[in-house]
Amino acid sequence: MTDSLGWRRKFGVVAPSTNTSVQPEYDDMRPRGVTNHFARITIPDTAVRTDAEFLAMMHNIRGATEAAIDSVMTCSPDYVVMGMSAETFWDGAEGADVLHSRMEKRAGVGVALGSHAVLAALRAYGSDIRRISVITPYMPVGDSMVRKFFTDNGFEIAALEGLKCASPMLIAHETPARLRQAIRAVDAPDVQAVVQVGTNLACAAVATAAERWLDKPVIAINTATYWYALRQNGIQDRLDGFGSLLLDY
Repeated sequence: MTDSLGWRRKFGVVAPSTNTSVQPEYDDMRPRGVTNHFARITIPDTAVRTDAEFLAMMHNIRGATEAAIDSVMTCSPDYVVMGMSAETFWDGAEGADVLHSRMEKRAGVGVALGSHAVLAALRAYGSDIRRISVITPYMPVGDSMVRKFFTDNGFEIAALEGLKCASPMLIAHETPARLRQAIRAVDAPDVQAVVQVGTNLACAAVATAAERWLDKPVIAINTATYWYALRQNGIQDRLDGFGSLLLDY
């Protein structure tokens, strides 16, 4: 027998307990027959004003991630989506691959990482895309890991705007106006795509609109990760309202 609501796929989603953007954005993109089942990486909403405090937050996330995976696996999902961002870029391409292997071993099913999903999205738009700009909510130590991941994979970063959000929960308080401003700040005629990372930035709708003003791909990490999870599971539904990635690829 199959799950009565998730008859196509049940996705287990793991996200920090401070994150209020992943769940509503993923649910907005959920096609019929696919269900999302959340487990929380329990962390405190600590102040993040320096690189040292950012690293302390990352330590908290790492210490609680495997327990969250164990929790979500009790509903027997077909696939796991990591609704977190910074850790998936840590230590560049090699670090992302190591994390992916560890998470799949823990879960016993396939796992989507945000870093791999954004990379797949960029490649879907064409092998000629090489010069990108990036927006993050991070402190400089986190930004450096994002730079490393993309440069390890052959991309040139034209500009990067780190919003330096003051706590993991406060990332979700960044307004659409602030996100529009950041997208405009990193864009230039020679930038071929704009990428937003940081899953608690509610950027899916802003990125969709920005593609129309800029006439180029604007990739929000939550959109890319959910698109990647669907496509990795053979679900090819084209969804309108979430930008060109979910509509055309």
